[in-house]
Amino acid sequence: MSSSWKTFRYKLEALGCRTLERAIPLLSRRGCIGFAQLLGALVYRVDGHGRSVTLANLEAVFGKRLTQKQREDVARKSYQNFARTMLDLFWSQKVSAHNFEDYTETSGFEPIIDRAKHEGRGIVFVCAHQGNWEWAALAFAHLGGRATIVAQDFRNPTLTTLFAKLRSHGKHTLIPQDRAMLRLLKCVMRGENTALLADLNLLPHQGPVVIEAFGPDPLEICATRLHVILAQRGNALLVPVLTRPLPNGKIRVWAEPPIETTAQMCPRKIAQETWGVFERLIRENPELWLWSYKHFRFRPSDATREYPFYASVSDGFDSVRKEARE
Repeated sequence: MSSSWKTFRYKLEALGCRTLERAIPLLSRRGCIGFAQLLGALVYRVDGHGRSVTLANLEAVFGKRLTQKQREDVARKSYQNFARTMLDLFWSQKVSAHNFEDYTETSGFEPIIDRAKHEGRGIVFVCAHQGNWEWAALAFAHLGGRATIVAQDFRNPTLTTLFAKLRSHGKHTLIPQDRAMLRLLKCVMRGENTALLADLNLLPHQGPVVIEAFGPDPLEICATRLHVILAQRGNALLVPVLTRPLPNGKIRVWAEPPIETTAQMCPRKIAQETWGVFERLIRENPELWLWSYKHFRFRPSDATREYPFYASVSDGFDSVRKEARE
């Protein structure tokens, strides 16, 4: 890509996002949701590569339990959910302390926050690309909480700045994914709160943990274990947070009971238990997960089941698997 075209594209992206930043909050709640439904359906139709990844993931996970038509329906709704999540991030500028309860339903946070204060511990909130994950931070902010949140930088630095402002909700601190562990560990050791996504893939050399997903004949994922490291080394509470869009336009956000951890426990076991919380909800409402993401980048060399077409065999992945089982 030439530098002149790259510069032009970045300016165009920035203009588009700034336009959304100003325009989306002008919509009513119903208007924002309706626009997201239309946009998601349109992108599903035109995004050939993403659609193929989505359908391949659904076929690998559900097989004959879903017909082709059912997989296509879930795929389209997954795109619409992602569009709503992104547009809701822009629309969230309209949410204030005065109208917060008009748009959200929250539960489970108060006892966890009280326990953390009583025990002098930090909290590691962990989400997945499920439901409306962007509003998990919004809910915590309006409940009076603050957190240091890991967010992946965009290639376009203007977008990184814009989305960091939107996601901070005036309270949170956003940090890049690169070299985040030390900074987050310092936070939880001071009794502060952090938040990150647990369903991110890593390369084998990035210190992942291999977890099993969607059994009984599971697929294996080369997943992050950052949340496990923070909970174990920082003596922090590990708390899964889930979200669900509701028919009335509200977003339900709730904190699950903390996953108990000790420094002596196997990190893989903790990561597996954490994933299990999200998988249960994904099975119930598959359309609320981000299926267009390449969740299953690697397949074991001795795999006895089908993986999506994009999955590849990796010596590094096999080594990580072997180490985890020794």
